[in-house]
Amino acid sequence: MNNEKTILAIIPARGGSKRLPGKNILPLAGKPMINWSIEAAKNVPSIARVMVSTDCETIANTAKAAGGEVPFLRPASLSSDTSSSVDVVRHTLEYFKGIGECFDYVLLLQPTSPLRSAADIQGAIDLLNVKNADSVISVCECEHSPLWSNTLDDSLSLENFIPKNVKNMRSQDLPQYYRLNGAIYLTKVEQFLQEGVLMSGNSIAYKMDSHSSVDIDTKLDFIIAETILRDKIHE
Repeated sequence: MNNEKTILAIIPARGGSKRLPGKNILPLAGKPMINWSIEAAKNVPSIARVMVSTDCETIANTAKAAGGEVPFLRPASLSSDTSSSVDVVRHTLEYFKGIGECFDYVLLLQPTSPLRSAADIQGAIDLLNVKNADSVISVCECEHSPLWSNTLDDSLSLENFIPKNVKNMRSQDLPQYYRLNGAIYLTKVEQFLQEGVLMSGNSIAYKMDSHSSVDIDTKLDFIIAETILRDKIHE
């Protein structure tokens, strides 16, 4: 991506969290969790602005102290359990358009992916350029093959749970599957505004390792992420 293209990084950080209250600013390996995403984005020279969208004054103050921009507090209508990332991105782009500032690309960085590094972000940007893609979305390998998964009804019967052509296969012989890891969503603003989705048009996968793909939703996720980060700090 050449220097003429502008990227707006948006870090969405809602105040409410039922499974892990206050998770976005919980101390994680020595700093509030949201700081890891802010600092990673700020260490990528090609990102023009690093903006935090939040409805919480405490999160806003924490983000500002870490170098993030918080030009407004997100309205309550975009801060419920049912509010989507797409709504947050659209609202943020409309705000900047209203003050006469537009961007070529938008980069959504969930604060719950604190192990995603500046190198990962730059790698996704480089891949977007090489592939001439409309969007780049981060993925990682599935921990277990979905071919050995299925739904269960009330009978709990395992009949036909695994297809016959898969049942006798060794795990190492199964094809490798990937999943979205929620760490990086990089997309062309024009495409996003037309289609209203982050994975739009010509989308390319950016592969990340499983350690960098931890998404914090529960206390166990938090413990895993902190263990990995503390190991990295003491390497």
